[in-house]
Amino acid sequence: MSNTAAAAAASSSKSKAAGSSQAPEKRKPLFQKELQHMMYGFGDEQNPLPETVALVEDIVVEYVTDLTHKAQEIGTKRGRLLVDDFLYLIRKDLPKLNRCRELLAMQEELKQARKAFDVDEEKITSLD
Repeated sequence: MSNTAAAAAASSSKSKAAGSSQAPEKRKPLFQKELQHMMYGFGDEQNPLPETVALVEDIVVEYVTDLTHKAQEIGTKRGRLLVDDFLYLIRKDLPKLNRCRELLAMQEELKQARKAFDVDEEKITSLD
């Protein structure tokens, strides 16, 4: 995102906030360093404006919060929240869905590798 586009989006965001009855929340930055690196990787300047990074962080936090609340609504019908609730919500966004499935498969592979490593280590210590 270029700084010009971010400034336009920031002014749009400020106008939305001015129209709402709630005051903007002041919270601790969560992902600013990571977002700076991601923005640079996607073509922005190496050191983007702090306002741009803050705006992108607000958008990301709002998206994740909304997605989590929707998944929680689905999960309460069943009594618990599952990964499948999130997959259901992003089912129409194929790139996100495929990336999530890929990451979940890698997580399972790592879990199996750790398990195998722990078993091998236990065998070695029992031989001593």
